[in-house]
Amino acid sequence: MGKIILIGGSPTAGKSYAARKIAEELKLPWISTDTIREQMRELVRKKDYPVLFYHHKATPEMGVEFLKKNSAKKIVEIVNKEGEDVWKGVKALIETDYVWSSYIIEGIAIIPNLIHNLVKKKKIKAVFLIDENIDRVRKTVFTRGLWDEARKYPDSVKEKEVEWVIEFNEFIKKEAKKYGFPVVSVDRRDYIKKIKALVSG
Repeated sequence: MGKIILIGGSPTAGKSYAARKIAEELKLPWISTDTIREQMRELVRKKDYPVLFYHHKATPEMGVEFLKKNSAKKIVEIVNKEGEDVWKGVKALIETDYVWSSYIIEGIAIIPNLIHNLVKKKKIKAVFLIDENIDRVRKTVFTRGLWDEARKYPDSVKEKEVEWVIEFNEFIKKEAKKYGFPVVSVDRRDYIKKIKALVSG
């Protein structure tokens, strides 16, 4: 097995951007857990992975209702529950003799408590990203959106998404510390260099 790098972290923290930059520098392919989740939805049975299909083909109206009725903490719990199912697909990819010997996987389904046993057994480097600049988080949420494209749902529920990011930051910091994984704040000017240093070698 070659080198496998896992990049997890909160929404809006730039996991995809970091994965792309590190992939370019290290000449590695990369894939998102979002892509793995969509592939799993095509391959697995809904009755075996019900949480994986919880938001499948949801409309913007359903997203608004979901954000309105759940607290930020509850949203984190639900997202992480889905992450548990997605991680099964990620783990299967890692444990299979895949076409790539070295690669990067990034996404919100990379969660400390799910990955720690596998990381201990295999040559895997993991790092988690957070963004605690609330103004920047808010700007990203209001410009890009999290649930869907920002223009597709009202600003009133986007504040809940900001709360969700803040809650997820705290969750990641706590869990990463518990399992001994590094956390990088994207507030650092040299955070890409910091990530590269952590996952190289």
